[in-house]
Order: sequence, then structure tokens, then C-alpha cells
Amino acid sequence: MDEKQKAETLRRLRSIKGHVSGIERMLEDDAYCIDVIKQIQAVQAALNKVSVRLLDNHLRSCVVTAVNSRSAKERERVLAEIADVFETATRV
Repeated sequence: MDEKQKAETLRRLRSIKGHVSGIERMLEDDAYCIDVIKQIQAVQAALNKVSVRLLDNHLRSCVVTAVNSRSAKERERVLAEIADVFETATRV
């Protein structure tokens, strides 16, 4: 990940952190449940965007390098990692 992408990702995570703190305050103040749920959903969506950006970066760098590698073991390792990420994401 280049420095600009890293800085933007960290900025997004700090913003998410602030939103989570806001949700905590909402709960402490007995805010309306639906309002809290909407804020939680917004945080989840923001985290999903960060995850997609990280995955995109990984695919364009690490995975491309591994696929172009002469090592079949390395290619299989990286493909297994990607499959594992998707498997974990679908468990609920």
C-alpha cells in the first residue's frame, strides 16, 4: 500500500473510531434504539469499504506477485488465503 492510500485508510479508520464512540455515547444517553442501529449500520458499511480497499490493494500487489511467481506453492498459499477470507466473511 502506498503512503497516500495508507494515510487515507488510517483517516477512515479514525473516523470510524469516532463514530463508534458516538454510538457508545448514544447508548449511555438511552438514545432511541433505531437511531443507534442506524449508526451501527453506518459503521459496518464504513468498515466494509475499508475492507474492500485493503482487499483490492492485496489483490493488485501480493496476489499478482504470487501468481507471477514460479513457485506453485506460493500461488496456492495466496489463493487459499483469499478463499479463507471469503469463507470467514460468509459465516454468520
